[in-house]
Amino acid sequence: MIAEQKKQGALSWLSEDIQDSEYYTWENGRLVGIDWEEVDLKGELSTEKFSALRYLNCSCTDLSSLDVTKNTALTYLDCGGNQLSSLDITKNTALTELHCYGNQLTSLDVTKNTALTDLECNANQLTSLDVTKNTVLTELDCSENQLTNLITKNTALTDLNCTKNQLSSLDVTKNTALTDLLCSDNQLTSLDVTKNTALIKLLCGGNQLTSLDVTKNTALTSLSCYGNQLTSLDITKNTALTTLGCNSNQLSSLDVTKNTALTSLYCYDNQLTSLDVTKNTALTYLYCRGNQLTSLDVTKNTELLDNNISCDENVTIIRNNN
Repeated sequence: MIAEQKKQGALSWLSEDIQDSEYYTWENGRLVGIDWEEVDLKGELSTEKFSALRYLNCSCTDLSSLDVTKNTALTYLDCGGNQLSSLDITKNTALTELHCYGNQLTSLDVTKNTALTDLECNANQLTSLDVTKNTVLTELDCSENQLTNLITKNTALTDLNCTKNQLSSLDVTKNTALTDLLCSDNQLTSLDVTKNTALIKLLCGGNQLTSLDVTKNTALTSLSCYGNQLTSLDITKNTALTTLGCNSNQLSSLDVTKNTALTSLYCYDNQLTSLDVTKNTALTYLYCRGNQLTSLDVTKNTELLDNNISCDENVTIIRNNN
């Protein structure tokens, strides 16, 4: 395998010492692990001779083809950051982690990989993805693809990143274990997160949302809903919020008096006529330009440095002269 790689142009320093513990793991005389992360591999790679292989990391190399169909014992595969146009893992039913991000995949069949808990297939060219059989999946990153539909009946999911796709709808009402939901830069016109009470991070900016109810998401610490069409936003129940990005909407009012943990507030490019941040004493960043404010009282915001305040020139900033 190593000799074949060198024939295809892999760097000469690729270790031929198969006992080198930096790259290879052995158990009972059988090779069970290969760690070739950022090793300058080239062309095709086949590991068919190593039937006991459980761990394979060949990420961030220069592979154009990878054959793991004979490696049925594989539980971990990281082949991200290559030039793969296809990947057959239908025989790898023991897989629990698959990282195939940053390739050129146009399709990916994971219907046989029912043991998967972690799937990272972002930054490819996928137009569809069926994860309905992956019932124990806890982490799914399918961002930066061309997905128009995503069925997420995976009730064990805690982390979902489907940012930068072409989704016009997203149903997460069954995903009650979600703590992180990233669905920015799609074409969503609505998003129901009222059942997702465990959410800590919600990033849904760059969509077409006209409303967003986060009153049930009291555990939220980070909310980014920039670049939508929101005319109102009730965050009075989200007292754990530390970061709020609601810029580039159509908000005429914003009550942050209950959000005393806020450290970063981005509410620029709205239609706000007033903004009370006197209760937000932990604020370190405040960006509120592009509104209709005439004054801003920051006398209580002692952590807020001048260069971390951004507002229009005509706004009178009331400071604590002491």
